[in-house]
Amino acid sequence: MSDLQRGLVLRLHAGLFMVQTEKGIIPARLRGRLKRGPRQGDLVAVGDWVWLRLLPDGSGVIEEIEPRKRAIMRLAPRPHGAYQQILLANPDQVVLVFSCAQPEPRWGMLDRFLVIAEKQHLPPLIVANKVDLVGEETAREMFHLYETLGYPLLYTSVQSGLGLDAFKARLQGKISALAGPSGVGKSSLLNAIQPGLGLAVREVGRSGRGVHTTVVRQLIPLEGGGYVADTPGWKSLALWDTQPEEIDGYFREIAPRVAQCQFNDCTHRHEPGCAVRAAVARGEIHPRRYQSYLRLREDEQASEDW
Repeated sequence: MSDLQRGLVLRLHAGLFMVQTEKGIIPARLRGRLKRGPRQGDLVAVGDWVWLRLLPDGSGVIEEIEPRKRAIMRLAPRPHGAYQQILLANPDQVVLVFSCAQPEPRWGMLDRFLVIAEKQHLPPLIVANKVDLVGEETAREMFHLYETLGYPLLYTSVQSGLGLDAFKARLQGKISALAGPSGVGKSSLLNAIQPGLGLAVREVGRSGRGVHTTVVRQLIPLEGGGYVADTPGWKSLALWDTQPEEIDGYFREIAPRVAQCQFNDCTHRHEPGCAVRAAVARGEIHPRRYQSYLRLREDEQASEDW
């Protein structure tokens, strides 16, 4: 591929890709031969690494697409069947931002996002924001459960400056997907570490909302290296290809106990000899997490209004 240029897809709109290369950002289109044949998902997405051929006019043609390490996907209905829409390719982590107050934490949504991260092999980082509204001690009591489960967690406050340096450091040199409810302070956090960053991400997020498709998808560069992308599509992500019994494996405190149940097809609701319910009774599994688990088993497309 000596005559080709390697690059990262930063933006996609109306079939035109903006690709970051050593020679700068190059607008490129997909080679026609790559579009041939039936497809079950997006060929190229924001976050993909591609090889393109430069044209005399300064644009490029994408000739090859490198295999994805991971991707944030959702199902988009099409006339000829389901289609895998790639919200973001090759993210290094997903940053789940929830506030301690105003609005109150939506624990069911956080648990559901964590299940999606586990299923799609995305390293999660939980950010408990607006700590100043409740105090650090209370904030830690609220989110401590997730630390005991081994999830990395940052406590932040734009007002006091708590955790902002650590937050910035965790984004440096990585492709980060941001997700979380409205009003939790994502834009304020981003602006605090890089003025104007939150505004840029928010504008992309707003323009990117749609019922089944995203109009504009984009990675925003970070000073010092790395990229961040708002992923509002997480709110509509359904565990569409997940069987109810699979949910067991995406709850870290439940997965190791399933094999200890008396029955192989235990639903962990009423069966005798259920190791999961016994662990709940002993306080080894938090009741709130257990309820989130049951709701996801009942409805793998559970509402974002949790």
